[in-house]
Amino acid sequence: MKLLLSGRALTAAAVAVATLVTGGSAAGAASAPAHPAAAAAPDISLANVKAHLAQLQSIATANGGNRAHGRAGYQASLDYVKAKLDAAGFTTRVQRFTASGRTGYNLIADWPGGDANQVVMAGSHLDSVTSGPGINDNGSGSSAVLETALAVARSGYQPGKHLRFAWWGAEELGLVGSRAYVNSLDSAERAKISGYLNFDMIGSPNPGYFVYDDDPTIERTFKDYFAGLGIATEIETEGDGRSDHAPFKNAGVPVGGLFSGADYRKTSAQAAKWGGTVGQPFDRCYHSSCDTTANIDDTALDHNSDAIAYAVWELSQ
Repeated sequence: MKLLLSGRALTAAAVAVATLVTGGSAAGAASAPAHPAAAAAPDISLANVKAHLAQLQSIATANGGNRAHGRAGYQASLDYVKAKLDAAGFTTRVQRFTASGRTGYNLIADWPGGDANQVVMAGSHLDSVTSGPGINDNGSGSSAVLETALAVARSGYQPGKHLRFAWWGAEELGLVGSRAYVNSLDSAERAKISGYLNFDMIGSPNPGYFVYDDDPTIERTFKDYFAGLGIATEIETEGDGRSDHAPFKNAGVPVGGLFSGADYRKTSAQAAKWGGTVGQPFDRCYHSSCDTTANIDDTALDHNSDAIAYAVWELSQ
């Protein structure tokens, strides 16, 4: 999640969008047996999500300690995610843009089938800040979205709506990648997106359970899921407008998402609901070098990953 304007000025970005299309092998996936219209979402494997996080940590460690825009660690992160999706039968494309004098990349993955005039998108930013590996911010969201996409492929899920997944570049410089994507769509293409779901920090070590309140249907979907677990939620306010849902919202696309908290401090009322430490940040390693694989709450990551799959299944049928 990007910083607020106070504390640092956001880098001005000249965005020149050029789409490079590279195809995954979709033929086999398209012929998978159809599931019932009311197919239930699978349980997302926490072990698999954490395996992706471990890979992102290794990439950062091998590339100067970060996975930031324009750096080798970001490119390696994108290559890792793309290879997983291509092998699973997604059609992937890489969208190029420019920010701060460096080339940036978005990764877009489409699951074959579904109504192309009703697109459900789930996305997360893949870049870190330069000061750390960005495992909670935002390896957590990126890994959970990746594992949800792979679960779609493994199950042979054939929803009524079209599914699209995205990993954004240069979010930390001011939502540059997601804005480039939205700006590259004409009004007709934007109108086809029935919902964009955003996941930016979902494994905070002193976690809260926050739900975006932008679209009533999407909000209710997430709240229903957590209610079924007996977990109280709160409306997300700390990151409002600070992550990749903002360009979609500004373009009139219904948006929603989940958040486990950044540098705001947990209140006594929140600790009573969720446990954790009163008076401490939700993520004390926010935008720091200690945002490593040790900076993750497994329970929050597990619940939020399952909630992502639940929403993707519910909203795409």
